[in-house]
Amino acid sequence: MTTIPEVVRGAAERFADREALVDGARRWSFRQLHDDVLAVARGFLAAGLEHGDRVAIWAPNSAEWMLTALGAQWVGGVVVPLNTRFKGPEAAYVLDKSGTRLLFTVHGFLGNSYVDEIGRAMSSPPETIVFEETAFGAVSWREFIAAGADVDEATVAGRTSRVAGSDLSDIIFTSGTTGHPKGVMSRHDQTCEVFRTWSDVVGLSADDRYLIVNPFFHTFGYKAGFLACLLTGATAIPEPIFDVPRVLQRVADERVTMLPGPPTLYLSILNHPERDRHDLSSLRLAVTGAAAVPVEMIERMRRELTFRTILTAYGLTESTGVVTMCRAEDDARTISHTSGRAIPGVEVRIVDETNRELPRGEAGEIVCRGYNVMPGYFADDDATRAAVDDDGWLHTGDVGVMDDRGYVTITDRMKDMFIVGGFNAYPAEIENSILAHPGVAQVAVVGAPDERMGEVGHAFVVRRAGSDVGEADLIEWCRLRMANFKVPRRVTFVDALPTNASGKVLKFELRQHAS
Repeated sequence: MTTIPEVVRGAAERFADREALVDGARRWSFRQLHDDVLAVARGFLAAGLEHGDRVAIWAPNSAEWMLTALGAQWVGGVVVPLNTRFKGPEAAYVLDKSGTRLLFTVHGFLGNSYVDEIGRAMSSPPETIVFEETAFGAVSWREFIAAGADVDEATVAGRTSRVAGSDLSDIIFTSGTTGHPKGVMSRHDQTCEVFRTWSDVVGLSADDRYLIVNPFFHTFGYKAGFLACLLTGATAIPEPIFDVPRVLQRVADERVTMLPGPPTLYLSILNHPERDRHDLSSLRLAVTGAAAVPVEMIERMRRELTFRTILTAYGLTESTGVVTMCRAEDDARTISHTSGRAIPGVEVRIVDETNRELPRGEAGEIVCRGYNVMPGYFADDDATRAAVDDDGWLHTGDVGVMDDRGYVTITDRMKDMFIVGGFNAYPAEIENSILAHPGVAQVAVVGAPDERMGEVGHAFVVRRAGSDVGEADLIEWCRLRMANFKVPRRVTFVDALPTNASGKVLKFELRQHAS
């Protein structure tokens, strides 16, 4: 199976009446899921979707999110997920850059009114479909599906037959040092192969019930989430947000066996006062990463919960989400202190600034080559050439050390990125936004340690002459304009930023003062 439509069809044939999807009180078998995906695909053809058109989804985890993505891909559409924490201008940039044809969304989530946000941010937004029953001027999900009822199955089959493994399946936008998000393209074939491998290493099977708390807009929730379930026959149970009491109840009620997430997820569960009131004995699989993983946390997960397999992994959107993974037999120290070794079929090296491979034990940039490497950034050849060299090596921008076993330990981030509760935060993007404040002359943002979130942003700001902007005001200003995980939790006002002889800000000095 080299395309996502083939995966959906194959799952319906192999797993038939087994439970495929649980969303609240609603339940689907694999056959029923297949039929509903087909109905959504008809809706797309009725809406005039052409092969290669982009379909954006700006909504929390739900059955509708999953059906929309699969239905679009069934007829050659390319999925563009939007971060649910985005504000209107952030979403508008992605929609405009990707040339999105249709936008699927909800009226509100986490205090954001998405339809209103897009209306304010774009003079000509894409055609919008909302998942709620009442559309308030937009097309409702029910209306979208109903419009496709007259599209015959042969027409859908003809479009599906044109979908090839080499076609794009999605474009996931990721931020970076330029301050503007870049659209990472992924093909159907590499997406299917990477997460078939991922599922094999994890040990995911048709007997598993998978609570997907990781957001679908991220590779971890979408590809390592519901796509992995379709590949293996596991039951997908999407959750819109991570709420500890609700997650504990869902694990108990649904006999959840698979629960991946960042370390903050497990620490929140381990330390929750009501944990022992719930039967969590079904839990057996955990996959974590994206932040420091304490050895004590791994040991507590095994000692106080029933996890038998706990793995850490490392990847980036440009590598289809996966580069290295630990293995089930690895000890707690290996799981805690490394990100594992290369997945099968992928090469990983540690190189110096001249691209020369370094001996084991020496620190350098992590590079990888293989079927997992992206075709490139959407409509950005210069950025693609900067990321993937002529020999096909993806330069991750992360610094690491490889041991004699081939296991990689990440020691630094060349791009200054920090990770807030599992979300990547890029200082350049945050700084560019803060510089739009009329009272800010200069700003530098660094990651600071945080007991709950792992890291949070700390901004060092030089005020403009005559400005008296304060910390609370600036933080609130940021909250209205950027996703919450990007908002600095602390602001320190300084007379000048520390720089070297060439004028580059010395962020290592700022990190020493960050709290």
